[in-house]
Amino acid sequence: MSTQKRNIADILPLSPLQEGMLFHSIRDEGPTDLYVRQLAFDLDGEIDRDRLHAAAEALLRRHANLRVGFRHEGLAQPVQVVARSVTVPWRDEDVSDAEDVDAAAAKLVEADRWARFDMRRPPLVRFMLIRLGGGRHRFLMTHHHILWDGWSSSVLLRELLGLYRQGGDDRDLPQVLPFKDYLRWLADRDRDESRRVWRDALAGVEGPTLVGPAGGSHTAVVPESITVTLDADTTQELGRCAREWGVTLNTVVQAAWGLVLSWMTGRTDVVFGATVSGRPAELAGVESMVGLFINTLPVRVSVDPAESLKDLVTRLQREQAQLADHHYAGLADVQRWAGHGELFDTVTVFENYPFDAESLESLFEGVRVTGVEAQSATHYPVYLLAIPGAELTLCIKYQPHMIAPEDAHRYTDGLQRVLNAVTREPEGPVGGVDLLGTDERKRITQGWNDTGVVPVVSEFLVERFERQVVSAPDAVAVVCGTEEVSYGELNARVNRLARVLAGRGVGAESFVGVLLPRGVDLVVTLLAVWKAGAAYVPIDPEYPAERIGYVLADAGPAVTVTTGGLAEMLPPDVSCLVVDDAAVVAECARQDASDVVVGVPDSCAAYVIYTSGSTGRPKGVVVSRSSVAAY
Repeated sequence: MSTQKRNIADILPLSPLQEGMLFHSIRDEGPTDLYVRQLAFDLDGEIDRDRLHAAAEALLRRHANLRVGFRHEGLAQPVQVVARSVTVPWRDEDVSDAEDVDAAAAKLVEADRWARFDMRRPPLVRFMLIRLGGGRHRFLMTHHHILWDGWSSSVLLRELLGLYRQGGDDRDLPQVLPFKDYLRWLADRDRDESRRVWRDALAGVEGPTLVGPAGGSHTAVVPESITVTLDADTTQELGRCAREWGVTLNTVVQAAWGLVLSWMTGRTDVVFGATVSGRPAELAGVESMVGLFINTLPVRVSVDPAESLKDLVTRLQREQAQLADHHYAGLADVQRWAGHGELFDTVTVFENYPFDAESLESLFEGVRVTGVEAQSATHYPVYLLAIPGAELTLCIKYQPHMIAPEDAHRYTDGLQRVLNAVTREPEGPVGGVDLLGTDERKRITQGWNDTGVVPVVSEFLVERFERQVVSAPDAVAVVCGTEEVSYGELNARVNRLARVLAGRGVGAESFVGVLLPRGVDLVVTLLAVWKAGAAYVPIDPEYPAERIGYVLADAGPAVTVTTGGLAEMLPPDVSCLVVDDAAVVAECARQDASDVVVGVPDSCAAYVIYTSGSTGRPKGVVVSRSSVAAY
């Protein structure tokens, strides 16, 4: 038996998030692994280097899952291989003679922070003790995040310092509850029930909520960050609201992030990722276990502008509570169950396990802890870290090659405005929250409307469309699913349909009803109506029959364009043109494809839009061609 095989103590499966981190560590190109994490401690006092080294060795002896390497080549599923023994990576550095001691130490810290681990070779943790001189030290504990989570860091640190006091002797420490117990618990879950629950929770999600470029990037980049802090009064008021409403502060932050995403993406149904603790209450002793229990899972926020901020937060809390028993499910599985390959590219983390420097000092004999710093990052384009305290800290970390700095500032600014609105007007409607900053409002209301800088366009959309057809006839104009239509092909279809509409009596000042689903035919129809000199009246297929009948009776369109599947929704006395009817398709094919020229003044209607009718019968609002051109 080879020495390598004799050193194998166990072979274990991976938790869901371990699988995800291993995937990204393997896939990401370049020298940087964003899942390398570092804990740095500034210590003032005499440190016994040998005792600290012995404590680190004892820590890895105690915890089998800190002695693992990961294998995936040639395997259906990756595994973590537990080594019986490992040599603890340890470095001693002394910068006390450097011209700039702090700068020299910072250089060592930064280099260690981003140095990759070989995921196959345990241990994926290393230690460094830097002597700064004058009794000052900086101690680094750097690990791959695949080994343990933030809660585990607190457990491990207390163990490490306890071992330091005992010179590496662990006989007085509690018995280790192995991470293997949690992996067994995972294997016993009812995945069929989780599939049903997650499918219901994400039913109707039309697609991913993305703020970065589609497809993302396989190159890991050191993130930039922006940190803001809410004042103590606002933080205290947020806590009071959370307690009175029976929700967590984490849910308040998540609701605020959902509104910011809705604002930034223009969507009323958004999804983002959130880190959950993943520690099942029914697993005995789970609070003292060490390992990667956390999981990243989707949070869906449906935005109703009329709903109050308080109701949004409490509703989100109820919706998330229904998923709590299924937080163990892997993200890849959840996304597959929802029918999507990707659901989000932003993640929120609520860090509720801060390090307490004062309590750490009690474990160091005669040593003062003057600073504690934890460094972390993810591959997601935007990562929101919320840190509770007397003043709530909000840190946006972002990938600079995917997110512009001004957009990152919009996220933090928007978050602060939403959270301030929660404290000031919790009963106010979500749609009333003002997310625009002073500079942005000035740019939109004054800068973009300054006709001295941006002249009013007199040319209507049809003329600009036709100019684009001439300049780039083969360029893609419309994409719908797998269908792509070039400008030249689109213009030909528009001209043919415009002539068919003219044959039905459509001309200048006419109205044309449009009852169509989103797709290429809708684009063709709207442009054809305009080319015929008319205005369109959009009718949502989701409208009830009574509303459809009222709109058509009020507008009195010369003809209504629809499909065979939707035509039955129209009143029997309405003249309609069924665009997918074989006879109509043949009629269009016979028409001349050259441009249709109908002289229509800019003051004529472009379309008629009907109000919601919340205060009575819906009312049609006519929008002129000149107004559309000015958009």
